[in-house]
Amino acid sequence: MKSFLLPALAAFALSSCTTINLTHEGALFKKSIESISSTDLKKHLYIIASDEMEGRETGSEGQKRAGKYMVSEYQKMGVSHPKAMESFFQTVPQEYLGARRGKTYPESENILAFIEGTEKPHEIIVLSAHYDHVGKNKAGEIFNGADDDGSGTVALMEIAEAFQLAKKAGKAPKRSVLFLHVTAEEIGLVGSKYYVENPVFPLANTVANLNIDMIGRSDPENKGKNYVYVIGSDKLSTSLKKINEVSNAATVNLELNYKYDDPNDPEMLYYRSDHYNFAKNNVPAAFYFNGIHEDYHRPTDTPDKIDYELLKKRTQLVFATAWELANREERIVVDVKSSQ
Repeated sequence: MKSFLLPALAAFALSSCTTINLTHEGALFKKSIESISSTDLKKHLYIIASDEMEGRETGSEGQKRAGKYMVSEYQKMGVSHPKAMESFFQTVPQEYLGARRGKTYPESENILAFIEGTEKPHEIIVLSAHYDHVGKNKAGEIFNGADDDGSGTVALMEIAEAFQLAKKAGKAPKRSVLFLHVTAEEIGLVGSKYYVENPVFPLANTVANLNIDMIGRSDPENKGKNYVYVIGSDKLSTSLKKINEVSNAATVNLELNYKYDDPNDPEMLYYRSDHYNFAKNNVPAAFYFNGIHEDYHRPTDTPDKIDYELLKKRTQLVFATAWELANREERIVVDVKSSQ
């Protein structure tokens, strides 16, 4: 496990001020990041992961109810969908979902919310999280999926609200930010695959993907620590990892754990969440994750077990990194040859 070394990183930030634009120091940024609250995250998650949503299985009525709630919250914020779309919903057809694991899935939807940039609107930062889960078992037990990935879902909503707060105060991001809630992750990363094959914005204009999948709990080896696993951040761009580290040092100062960047990782986690579909298409990506815990894919993954203070800090880190990516002068570049 690689722990965060503040002195070394501070030296990097000072020596690289022409390439790393620390815009985190302004009062408006501070107000925006502090608007991300454990109270609001908890409020949203108790709805997203409630029994009413019936485990949010792909294409189910429960998942569609969750989607409608999310859209209603974006509308309350004043955040709209991309202009190229007629609504927040990108339909993933039933024939695309097909039959998987012995089951045929109904039509489902990715949900896209969007804040347009002021100076470089055609350059896009994509923040993603899947809002589907695994539904119910044969006994009728509901798999609420509070951590997987209710935590990422509500984090995206709070990050969008923080960006919108800054926009209303006259500080919209220079680049556009897309909040992409994908469906069908649990049946094979299908919703994100559909998006990259049918992108609303050209992938060539997509600067980076920050993907959040399970950030509300702790795994057994990190109980009591303020940490987050960051996976894949330097696979395609050395700048992305550095920007995330600088953003972390300037804000929440979590322990950044790179355990799962090991090419010999037996869990192969780099390949198991939605960022991978972006990375396969040469888009630099980072995957934020809390590790596997005892309630993973069980009916016991419920909202009462979430560490809301830690969820807040991890959400603030993703916001800070996205803010930097969206507002720095130069877009990050792909400077690592992919072996994927």
